[in-house]
Amino acid sequence: MRLGGPWAWLLGLPTAVVYGSLALFVSVLHNVFLLYYVDTFVSVYKIDKAAFWVGETVFLLWNSLNDPLFGWLSDRQFLSSQPRSGAGLSSRAVVLARVRALGWHGPLLALSFLAFWVPWAPAGLQFLLCLCLYDGFLTLVDLHHHALLADLALSAHDRTHLNFYCSLFSAAGSLSVFASYAFWNKEDFSSFRAFCLALATGSGLGFVGAARLLRRRVEAAGREPGLCEEELLVGGEEAGSITLGQYLQQLARHRNFLWFVGMDLVQVFHCHFNSNFFPLFLEHLLSDHISLSTGSFLLGISYVAPHLNNLYFLPLCRRWGVYAVVRGLFLLKLGLSLLMLLAGSDHPGLLCLFIASNRVFTEGTCKLLTLVVTDLVDEDLVLNHRKQAASALLFGMVALVTKPGQTFAPLLGTWLLCFYTGHDLFQQHPPAPVGSAQPWPEPPAPPPAQAPPLRQGCFYLLVLVPIACALLQLFTWSQFTLHGRRLHMVKAQRQSLSRAQTLDVKMV
Repeated sequence: MRLGGPWAWLLGLPTAVVYGSLALFVSVLHNVFLLYYVDTFVSVYKIDKAAFWVGETVFLLWNSLNDPLFGWLSDRQFLSSQPRSGAGLSSRAVVLARVRALGWHGPLLALSFLAFWVPWAPAGLQFLLCLCLYDGFLTLVDLHHHALLADLALSAHDRTHLNFYCSLFSAAGSLSVFASYAFWNKEDFSSFRAFCLALATGSGLGFVGAARLLRRRVEAAGREPGLCEEELLVGGEEAGSITLGQYLQQLARHRNFLWFVGMDLVQVFHCHFNSNFFPLFLEHLLSDHISLSTGSFLLGISYVAPHLNNLYFLPLCRRWGVYAVVRGLFLLKLGLSLLMLLAGSDHPGLLCLFIASNRVFTEGTCKLLTLVVTDLVDEDLVLNHRKQAASALLFGMVALVTKPGQTFAPLLGTWLLCFYTGHDLFQQHPPAPVGSAQPWPEPPAPPPAQAPPLRQGCFYLLVLVPIACALLQLFTWSQFTLHGRRLHMVKAQRQSLSRAQTLDVKMV
């Protein structure tokens, strides 16, 4: 009975808080993974260069394909627009299935995270298996977590309320990056392993607890009259089901989906471009003006600030709508980049502010676009007269189209820099900050005569890429019509189609 008090307190937490806490349990693991997995295999496990690139290539293919694959396996039964007979699933049962999946896949994600930090196989094989396992479970968790955003709430106000807590908890989870610096030591790896074990244990237990709390809420809501009727939405395999080819044809006719993924592809490219070249810009544009500790602090705060930034932008989304806020951020990106271009590279204070704000606003925009995908889920349901929203599948299809931007970012960035300055980053060996890895150094090649200096090339890359991205995004975003009156019409039609089935977050 001692646990009655704390358990009763947990049961009293708002649903939005419990849903948002799932972002914390992902964030504490994923930020540490991104920061250290390459350094661990290169500097600690001494992976062979060929094995490293083979693992990254297989990972690239798996990372692109697993989102639509898992989305299709999860939601293919919801695609029918024909009434069915026999046993089926209610809207409440769909939400419960997603919550149970999070309760299983979350702890498995924590276990796959642990597999990176203990050598248990040849380095090349372990690198390949760990990457694929970790990304597979991360995809499953992300798909079901994002799908719940569309399934738990219908109104824009409630969805931004849920997303607010996701941003809050993601910011808290990003603090694991700062804590990790105290334990990272390539010569004595035991303390860092213990730190990762503590993170994985807390994350796994958190997933189990949050899933249990959400399941109790949904089950309790289903027992109350009027909240969730047990209408049959999905039944056995009958003629009403559609094939993957038919679903892709439906997406090809979904005009707003096509414009959105075009814009989001540019956004993913820009986010990863900033992540990949952030240290390079600090080194070549600001190294003479800031200390190494200041650069490390800027790098760490860039993980936290986008989530805190969204705590301000989400209330604006409630008031003005996501479309207007995202358009304003694109205009802000264009305006700041033009001002920086006119100011030039001789203002270290402006440069420092621009580099940081460019990354923060770009990452923050990525977080807001989840709300737009939930609106596309509603429009897809209405346009194709589905009996249930295929939330996870649509999130997976968006990822399929936009994830190539992750690969294009470093490739195009290094090519542009080499084309303009003659400096090949793969053949350069600049002094590395403490704690970073520079695998397989090659002798430097002299740049061509009359080539602009590397600092000037970095500056133009820093400002011209955001300008080009902003112009492309403003054009594609202007073609996106799912806002204003049309969005209200779609919401009203979905509400009328699923009035008895929808689980609103306020009701839960």
